[in-house]
Amino acid sequence: MKSAIPVALTIAGSDCSAGAGIQADLKTFQHFGVHGLTAITCVVSETANIVRAVHPVPVDVVADQISLLLESFPVRAVKTGMLFSAPHVIAVAEILGRHRDVQLVVDPVMIASTGDSLLEPDAVTAYKSLLLPLARVITPNLHEADALLGEKIPDAQALESAALRLSAMFGTAVLLKGGHLDGPQCIDLLADQGEIHRFVADRIPVAGSHGTGCTLSAAITALLAMNIPLPRAVEMAKDYLGETLRLSYQFQSPCGAETLHALNQGTRFNNRGS
Repeated sequence: MKSAIPVALTIAGSDCSAGAGIQADLKTFQHFGVHGLTAITCVVSETANIVRAVHPVPVDVVADQISLLLESFPVRAVKTGMLFSAPHVIAVAEILGRHRDVQLVVDPVMIASTGDSLLEPDAVTAYKSLLLPLARVITPNLHEADALLGEKIPDAQALESAALRLSAMFGTAVLLKGGHLDGPQCIDLLADQGEIHRFVADRIPVAGSHGTGCTLSAAITALLAMNIPLPRAVEMAKDYLGETLRLSYQFQSPCGAETLHALNQGTRFNNRGS
């Protein structure tokens, strides 16, 4: 009899260019040997260079997807990505609040790498009051952390204080991603139960970063589903993201007007020579 395969659920938007959102999450889950389930919150017309339109899925349809999957599969870990609106956040929080045994990773998707807003303004309040306190870990970038704190994080020296404050505010672990800071290295800090874990990596020069946040949070989710402790899960997820960046690629659009960038997500890197 084969051993059981861990199951993880992603609740997020669908990216038609397959670099972020549900598509990135599934490729990442597959890389780690985790069976991936999806509940789609919105359909996004986008590429790495532009967000053209966001089409929300009705809240009751989102809720039905999540409820059905949690009733039907032995889900060990859940991640949330783009939730779009306050009603979506409220519905997701209500359901996940009844499944506290499932480890939750919240990627508070607010702004795309293109600068386009991906979250309605009133949804931030719902995130802060209802969803973030349910999480095992939240994974904000600097812009999202600024919005959650209500003030700007000015430099690398302020990262530790900000991570600890966010952790205390929501009673959860916080992986504060410092990739938007200037400098030759990317510094991410994990604040977990009052302890700080620091992850430093050399900045990898790539043409774009579309999907990196989704990929990182999905990798953490997959590893938590495999019962990997959180600090080690973050370390392994960071290694995986680094490989997707190092092996990323570009191609020209048919009209020749733009060059598109893609992460090499889902590749079994230890078998890449086969």
